[in-house]
Amino acid sequence: MKRAIILVLDSLGLGASADANKYDNVGADTLGHIAEHCAAEKCNNEHRQGPLNIPNLQRWGLAAAATDSRGKTLPVLQNIEAEGAYGYAREVSVGKDTPSGHWEICGLPVPFEWGSFPDQENCFPQSLLQQLISQGQIDGTLANKHASGTQVLEEFGEQHMNTGFPICYTSADSVFQIAAHEETFGLQRLYDLCEVAKRLVDPLNITRVIARPFIGTNSANFERSANRRDLTTPPTGPTLLDHIQAAGASVVSVGKIGDIFSQQGVSYTVKAKDNMGLVDELLRQMDKVKEGLLFVNLVDFDTKYGHRRDVLGYALALEDFDKRLPEIEAKLNSNDLVLVTADHGCDPTWQGSDHTREHVPVVFYGTNIKNNNLGERSSFADMGQTIAQYLDVEPLAYGEACHLG
Repeated sequence: MKRAIILVLDSLGLGASADANKYDNVGADTLGHIAEHCAAEKCNNEHRQGPLNIPNLQRWGLAAAATDSRGKTLPVLQNIEAEGAYGYAREVSVGKDTPSGHWEICGLPVPFEWGSFPDQENCFPQSLLQQLISQGQIDGTLANKHASGTQVLEEFGEQHMNTGFPICYTSADSVFQIAAHEETFGLQRLYDLCEVAKRLVDPLNITRVIARPFIGTNSANFERSANRRDLTTPPTGPTLLDHIQAAGASVVSVGKIGDIFSQQGVSYTVKAKDNMGLVDELLRQMDKVKEGLLFVNLVDFDTKYGHRRDVLGYALALEDFDKRLPEIEAKLNSNDLVLVTADHGCDPTWQGSDHTREHVPVVFYGTNIKNNNLGERSSFADMGQTIAQYLDVEPLAYGEACHLG
């Protein structure tokens, strides 16, 4: 079997979808607004200057895909012609969350709406928290609100250290998150508590419970550790991952992919603390695994910069990743296929801190891939179907394969 690599640049949307009005996201444009801020010199500091500089991603086709999606030129440092096949896709799944986006990429759209918690103080049902306290053997909880991860650590981190009460919070997504100190509360204890929470929120149709361990001694130096764990509802049907495994090849999760698919169809997982560490792990796996699928989620774009509305940080992270592409290229075999995409948007210039409903990149690159405009794809599933066809595995139930030339 040939080898495919999927690089999910988590949250790198290419402009609002036609149905963005349903999500109050008309005008959102993650990559476009980052590039515009850079061109207007709003993202200058001692680490970076001037227009967005992503020559390798441009060469693969990302800028051309963005230009087509947003209907105007992406303002970047250089004018570089695309070598790969490029386009953009709209999502048919309901919502704008991580599992739905990834599942649809792999041929399993989610046509129903996941449960969520109301955006208000005391957003969780009291009965839910009481059961969590009882069954999780804890004395109480903190927060009980919609908030970002950094916000709850600043607001409740020291109180958690003093009381031992875990911090429970959510967002607009279908998620229940629990933050606790990795050392004083205990990492395994946090994981066990999240297992309890997942059983309790399943009747509410909540997709994920996320363990958010953190370290530090006070609000001035608290930071989330690399030991995050997502407990996700299993996919409701077979995905590209299952089809590849059924054909006898490996599916390697680099980062949180295994958690997103509840380990279904995943051979094994390797993790790292940040984007650069995940690229390092990918390179190691490329030396080891010569067929099947290497599936990578670069989560920093979303968690560190999109949700925190850090335009400068997002721009710098894109440029840092772009510099690593030649290392990936150097390890490509002649019959490898690489896909660069995203699972949703998270425009760092947008109000609030939630994901944004946007098109995502569809950029295929490899030695045998020709420069080809793939246009607008009617579903993320077209990407998975293309990879299934390329690897000669059973076709997926959804999606139309792209013509790669």
